[in-house]
Amino acid sequence: MGYYDDPKSVRKYLDMAEGVDGRALVEVLARYLAAGSAVLELGMGPGKDLAFLSASYRVTGSDNAQTFLDLYREAHPDADLLLLDAVTIDTKRCFDGIYSNKVLQHLTREETRASLRRQAEILTESGIVLHSLWYGEGEEIFSGLRFVYYTEESFAALLGGAFEVVASARYVEMETDDSIWFVMRKV
Repeated sequence: MGYYDDPKSVRKYLDMAEGVDGRALVEVLARYLAAGSAVLELGMGPGKDLAFLSASYRVTGSDNAQTFLDLYREAHPDADLLLLDAVTIDTKRCFDGIYSNKVLQHLTREETRASLRRQAEILTESGIVLHSLWYGEGEEIFSGLRFVYYTEESFAALLGGAFEVVASARYVEMETDDSIWFVMRKV
């Protein structure tokens, strides 16, 4: 059982994430991906960013935790949602863009490399991705949940020729420069 398969962990996450959202990240994505594009959100959690994405894009939310999907569907019965693992991304659908906010950091580096390869496969030609991560080096486990930290160099090393970095920047989520986002284009 994964961390987010436990309803207590989901409730704990919802409480912790209160007041935090990716509105600024969605605004960054809008600089690189045209409105009306089909976007997959990997790891939507409670769906805060999905709501922002929905204002401009034809968005599909996904998560590997059925609990998050069920909670979101209760409030949004017509939402386009998929139960997806962020590594295998087992869908036949294609998207113009992929967005994740602090999701890939829960994967090992090898799993992130595999996820990026799979993302390239389901993106349309010259598709765009935006991923945010915690900034730094190393890896930690908190309450059974993995956190892998990335720098510009360590994340770029995982791309394997599938993507080119178009832009990246550090930003503040809780402390100065504790986070980083990457906008990348499929090559």
